[in-house]
Amino acid sequence: MRERDGYGTRKKKRGWTATLLAGAIALALIVQGCGAKEEKPASAPSTGGASASSGEPVRNVPEVLNYGYIGLNDKNYAPGAEGWGLYKGIIQDELKKYGIKEVKLTGFPNGPDQTESLISGRLDIGNLGDTPAIIARAGGAKTRLISQPNTRTIGYVIAGPNGPKTIQELQGKTLAIQKGSFMHRYVVGLLKDAGVSDYKLVHMLIPDAQAALANGSVDAMTDTGVTALKSLEGGNIKLDVSTDHPELLGTSSTVVSEDYLKKFPDFPKVWNEAREKALADLQQHPEEYYQFLADFQKTTVDIVKKLSPIEDIKDTAFTDDGLKLLEGTKNFLVEEKLAKNDFAIEDWVLKAE
Repeated sequence: MRERDGYGTRKKKRGWTATLLAGAIALALIVQGCGAKEEKPASAPSTGGASASSGEPVRNVPEVLNYGYIGLNDKNYAPGAEGWGLYKGIIQDELKKYGIKEVKLTGFPNGPDQTESLISGRLDIGNLGDTPAIIARAGGAKTRLISQPNTRTIGYVIAGPNGPKTIQELQGKTLAIQKGSFMHRYVVGLLKDAGVSDYKLVHMLIPDAQAALANGSVDAMTDTGVTALKSLEGGNIKLDVSTDHPELLGTSSTVVSEDYLKKFPDFPKVWNEAREKALADLQQHPEEYYQFLADFQKTTVDIVKKLSPIEDIKDTAFTDDGLKLLEGTKNFLVEEKLAKNDFAIEDWVLKAE
């Protein structure tokens, strides 16, 4: 009996030992599992979304950003702080932090053509004149204005050497313009102020308008930038320049589609901060910037300094003066029935927080 009792006791001890060993192993596995969770490296902020508790907006950022600008050139370079930032890679470096791997640039001959691409979804963001941007918004385009990079867009009214010599002499004449552009708003306002009521406007891109002016098909045309100065140097006559009418100056507008903002809600803040970095860089390299413009615009540094001084580039997304000009342009376009519907500028402007 004692032997049996001894065997039974040893058996019980073995049973308790096995139980304790199993428990210890299980506990070790639990601790190891917890440790593995704690030691898992933190992943980078997801571009596919963010939790509500993180305080960040939910994002679903596409890898490619499609950017439009005004001005066709064989290098596909854009002007301004944005163009410089894209040329130097400053903006791309900032956008990469949010999962954007490529920025595709597309140049357009005028603003109305660019707004069509924004409306159709071929572009996500575009920089263009205020007039076509306003007309598109008034027509129902789902865009938001995120900045006014420049508030001094200059236009010219030019006649041939044997044509009219004053604005008043345009009474009963034909003018070539780019309908729906800044220059359309400028020339209509100019003629109204001058008391010219009988005239005909025909839509032509600048190269076609130059040819029409040369062969006498039109009596005058609107022009801007390098092509305007070349035209005047070639013997054509300047009838007017918008700098003589501060209220008729144009502003540039950076607009983003609402569809893109749904995917990247804080894009305005990201974009404007990247643009400000690009502006700070070009301000430190002014001669290199002017040479950059001269190269792709096929002109001289002296001319681009005259046409596009760095001082005209705004260092903030919006200014009171710029918004005042924008309001005046919108009111004029609505009054002249060039814009389909009225709307509140403050409902269009999207200021980054």
